[in-house]
Amino acid sequence: MAGIYIHIPYCKQKCTYCNFHFRIAQKDKTEMLNCMKKEITRRINYLDSKEIATIYFGGGTPSYISSKHLEQLVARLKSMMSWESAQEVAFECEPGTLTQSKLQTIREIGVTRLSLGVENLNDTVLVENGRAHSTKEIYRVIPWIHDLEFDQLNIDLIAGMVGETWESWKDTVKRTIDLDPDSITVYQMELPFNTVYSKEILGNDNSGMQVANWKTKREWHNFAFEQFESADYRISSAYTMVKKTKPSHFVYRDAVWHSSDLLGTGVASFSHVNGVHFQNLTDWKSYIDSLDTNRLPLGRALATNKSEKLVREMILQLKLGRIKTTYFLEKFGVNILEEFASGYNRLRDEGMLTLAEDQVILTRKGLLQVDQLLPEFYDMKYRNSRYT
Repeated sequence: MAGIYIHIPYCKQKCTYCNFHFRIAQKDKTEMLNCMKKEITRRINYLDSKEIATIYFGGGTPSYISSKHLEQLVARLKSMMSWESAQEVAFECEPGTLTQSKLQTIREIGVTRLSLGVENLNDTVLVENGRAHSTKEIYRVIPWIHDLEFDQLNIDLIAGMVGETWESWKDTVKRTIDLDPDSITVYQMELPFNTVYSKEILGNDNSGMQVANWKTKREWHNFAFEQFESADYRISSAYTMVKKTKPSHFVYRDAVWHSSDLLGTGVASFSHVNGVHFQNLTDWKSYIDSLDTNRLPLGRALATNKSEKLVREMILQLKLGRIKTTYFLEKFGVNILEEFASGYNRLRDEGMLTLAEDQVILTRKGLLQVDQLLPEFYDMKYRNSRYT
């Protein structure tokens, strides 16, 4: 089982909290997409004999490119691999980039899971955080999406955007339920060091900026989960809730969190193949020049040992809210409750999780701050590392 990640590195504008790798100018779009096709051609043999279970279009903003370019890219992909066995084709969208015809194209190329980057349903908050869409555009595209009957519509929200208040967040949560998505994903706002907001804060140029602290963000996250549960959604992970009446799975997430091979393509994209993690060149020109001269655009790589593979899977699966110890015993020959006894016991004593003979189950308190708990299990050499 394996997956393909396709990084479309273009956005309409820069969100002030974003640290992802993208470009606004599209003058080199045709050249970039042609290079991505070359890269796929040269690397597809990495997944020889493996069944392609998931294809994921991420970014950037995949829905920002034209239907013509999207169709050409997909045609090249399908000429090299079969999508017949794919359990999921996922596609990230920004509401303001969608038209009825583009959504029709997205459906026709085989997309089954559409993830709509709503983030918030308050125009003042959206503008403050540099989002390129408005609530009017969200309400315009939702009927088109429902009419096309995608297998799954996911809506992304961010708890703690700059300018957010309890009143505006409660309204966003209520209106999200009214939009009737199949799943809802809630992230707590993070500000890595290289975002616009972070630079303003570090430079003391943040007068009047309302930035919620972690306690408040967790409270907002919890409120959203409580409201979604009341609306007949159930918890799928620390971030995502799905309709009870329409059980759905996020194949891409589950594949990555269980260490399935993932081949990424595009500038700065990450891959994981046979236990080796590697990232493409992050410099735009270097990426294009490499492929134009028949060289792979490899930027850096890390071959993991057995212990690192175990820890990676364990911390990723903890984000699901529960893990079975027997899974790790069978796959790695390790009893994780013995190997990581000090960490698990400490988190249990802090009320973050409960321990059973064959399960670790996060409490709601632990689930809402799972990302802050995971370093407990890192090898010492990886602790306090900057991840961007």
